[in-house]
Amino acid sequence: MFAYLSLLTVGGGTAAFPEMKTLTVDVHEWLSFPQLIHLYSVGQLAPGPNMMMIVPIGDWAGGPLGSIFVLIAFFGPSALLTFAVGRCWIKLERWPWRTSIQRGLAPVSIGLLLAGCFTMAKGAIVGIETAAIAAGVLLILLQTRFNPALLILGAAVVGVLSFDR
Repeated sequence: MFAYLSLLTVGGGTAAFPEMKTLTVDVHEWLSFPQLIHLYSVGQLAPGPNMMMIVPIGDWAGGPLGSIFVLIAFFGPSALLTFAVGRCWIKLERWPWRTSIQRGLAPVSIGLLLAGCFTMAKGAIVGIETAAIAAGVLLILLQTRFNPALLILGAAVVGVLSFDR
């Protein structure tokens, strides 16, 4: 399952989020949608690849051994594919279709990224308060070069201080 998700990360880790949600929450019921969103948010803040958040999913599904298998399954296929395509890409430097392929993959990558964002928003924006936080963060991101990690932390603090849970 995670090897399959690995190949969806053409647009970045967020590109795999909709399918990850379907498989981990709806199909296998390893965690709830809010738990997945929290894991993803923490993964955005942590140093290193943001998709390291898959390791706790593997732990919940299969203990420490599950964590190791998920880590290898998620990062292995895309790493091997990237290595192989990278080597071929260098050899095809003068190929006339190369630029067309690059330009054609850009909208695919953006589409996968947006699908991940919309899926995440469905679970994270659950009322007027969370919609206001999301809109505020979006406006700040569009108007400034403020660090998104700090915005995630700030939104979390606002959420904790303003909501009864």
